[in-house]
Amino acid sequence: MADRRAVVIGGGITGTLTGCALLRAGWEVTLIEALHIGAGSSSRTAAGIRQQFSTRESVLGMRYSVDFYKHWQQSMGQDGQPIEQNGYLFLVQGEDAWKAAQKRVSDQQNWGLTEVQALSPQQTVERFSYVDPEEITGATWCPSDGFLRPDVVYSEAAAAFRALGGTLLQGSPLVQAERAGERLISITTGKGAVLNADVFLDCTNAWSRRVGDILGAAHLPIQALKRYLWFIERGDSMSEAELLNMPLIISPQGAYCRPENAGSLMTGWKHQAPDVSANFAYDDQDIIEPAYFHKNDADSRPFETWMALAQALPPVGEFAGISATTAGFYGTTPDHNPFLDFDPQTKNLIRMVGFSGHGAMFGPFSAQVGLALAEAGESIDHVRVLGEDAELAPFKINRDFGAAEAMVI
Repeated sequence: MADRRAVVIGGGITGTLTGCALLRAGWEVTLIEALHIGAGSSSRTAAGIRQQFSTRESVLGMRYSVDFYKHWQQSMGQDGQPIEQNGYLFLVQGEDAWKAAQKRVSDQQNWGLTEVQALSPQQTVERFSYVDPEEITGATWCPSDGFLRPDVVYSEAAAAFRALGGTLLQGSPLVQAERAGERLISITTGKGAVLNADVFLDCTNAWSRRVGDILGAAHLPIQALKRYLWFIERGDSMSEAELLNMPLIISPQGAYCRPENAGSLMTGWKHQAPDVSANFAYDDQDIIEPAYFHKNDADSRPFETWMALAQALPPVGEFAGISATTAGFYGTTPDHNPFLDFDPQTKNLIRMVGFSGHGAMFGPFSAQVGLALAEAGESIDHVRVLGEDAELAPFKINRDFGAAEAMVI
């Protein structure tokens, strides 16, 4: 039996991948999940994965994550294929926005993302005939970006976790914690299990505020915001092959879309939402307010999203109609970078939360950071990935929030 014990709280993509990383390093690991694997945001994500960020550490971390997901069978010993590398296409409108986009592309290339490109309107439409060149000043394109199949990630990561000897407790919410000074001694689940460990890892994201309260942890500035996804049926304005090969596209206004399958386009667009960190329940994930439901009038958010996409992508405006709405919660921080660090007032608690919509794509990188922190037993300054040092300053809990991640959708 391993002489180092860890308890991972939260059975989504971050928790399952982190549990696997710890097991491979020789830790004894128990993972607890309040409901079932993937019950939270992991099963409700748009699941984009991109390396086009404005922070060097995020670019490097996502280069690592893309490589990990590409080699999933070798990385996890499972049979699925969780990544579709259709690319990411950011459409840009306005000279100031275009100059900023070109600067980001230059930075990203310098940070090792050599395949990212800045495209003129003509270059964009030559590659993507459904884009209206009159509606853009330019675009940024990375062909190795794409999107994930999140159910493959968390279900196969859970299978790998069990195969590696991990203990998985589902239907086991955290209800109590025992402390000795600044350290956690044990936690108790709703089924009465008392779990002792050397290190505890909070991988609960939007739920982290209330989990932190139970653990006696620091109050982190994480907001839980409602987010929606809508699905538009293809109709006859685009062929199956065109839709299936479409990248994840972000319009100049911020509305985005990607193929869900040969007949359906997944769409989304952020909106102002209240922070419900303190009082939402699991069932609230699936409550759809009238203004965001696709069967309501044309002034509702799904139709605004459809029209915003149609402005830049005219064939999408001819799609057959919106067929479904899904919802979930999005845990965000003031600068849109996650917390990947030891808790400042609980010395053996690692917080891996606040991903601002990037949790699925950050999963493999987060797991490496979580493992490195657990091995060190204290905050660290960098983690080694792809032969380079990824500095962890942008992810520290006590950081200055002045330098925000610019590319958030």
